[in-house]
Amino acid sequence: MASSVRLMAKPKLLGLSQTTLAKQPVASLSTAANASNAKKVAVAALGVAVGGAAAVGYALNQSVKASVQLHPQKLPWNHNGIIDSLDHASVRRGYEVYKQVCAACHSMRYVAYRNLVGVTHTEDEAKAEAEQIMVTDGPNDQGEMFQRPGKLSDYFPSPYPNDEAARAANNGALPPDLTYITSARHGGEDYLFHLLTGYCDPPAGVKLQDGQYYNPYFPGGAISMAQALYNEIIEYEDGTPATQSQLAKDVTTFLKWTAEPEHDTRKRMIIKTIMIFSVLIGISYYMKRMKWSVIKSRKLVYRPKDQ
Repeated sequence: MASSVRLMAKPKLLGLSQTTLAKQPVASLSTAANASNAKKVAVAALGVAVGGAAAVGYALNQSVKASVQLHPQKLPWNHNGIIDSLDHASVRRGYEVYKQVCAACHSMRYVAYRNLVGVTHTEDEAKAEAEQIMVTDGPNDQGEMFQRPGKLSDYFPSPYPNDEAARAANNGALPPDLTYITSARHGGEDYLFHLLTGYCDPPAGVKLQDGQYYNPYFPGGAISMAQALYNEIIEYEDGTPATQSQLAKDVTTFLKWTAEPEHDTRKRMIIKTIMIFSVLIGISYYMKRMKWSVIKSRKLVYRPKDQ
């Protein structure tokens, strides 16, 4: 009896009532719920803020693109078909454009003269092209480097000894290597053609620095490369009129070939694959209709043993 009295009196001694003890767990649960709701509200607010900032940034980026860069229109290139090959006459003319115009600033360090054989030139013609350059070779028996005429195994020469020299000669801008340029630029051949033919005066409010030119197809509009192609800037060996659009079309086709030298081989493989699969489909249809017709038309009847 005394122990029960002590237990009943203990809350009184601590200054706590039974009601206060009962309310403590409820209060802690409500506090935890409020904290959880506050976290959810904070996370939701943060998500809305981040999403809004991303949407605003995307809208601004699109508006800037629309104002300073034109999207190149699709052009009807004759090699775009699934089984269409490159125009090799155009590829050869494009090599002439690169050699006489573009090679003054741009390198093609991954293309050798032997790659021209059977594509744009015969073997003798490619050898003659290679012999027009001088290549540093060696060392010889005396341990000295020497100059020799180029061979089919040599790669196209670079106009500058290194990237620093290229930047110094072009106001700090590095002319890109053109070997894979059609694959490295969004729009491919369409972008290159429009870039080469799209130079114009800058619109009102656009200021260019010294050594810059305006081209709406170039990101930002300000490009360090001056207009390179003009009407009759070169003469084609085959007598084709060298208009600006013709020059741009031919050099773009040539650069398409340098970026994808397997282009025609891939198209030939597609033709062979179509022919082989046509034969296989015919054989498969015959096997299905004739060889399996007996099995497919067979009727199975179940008969119990007692019959």
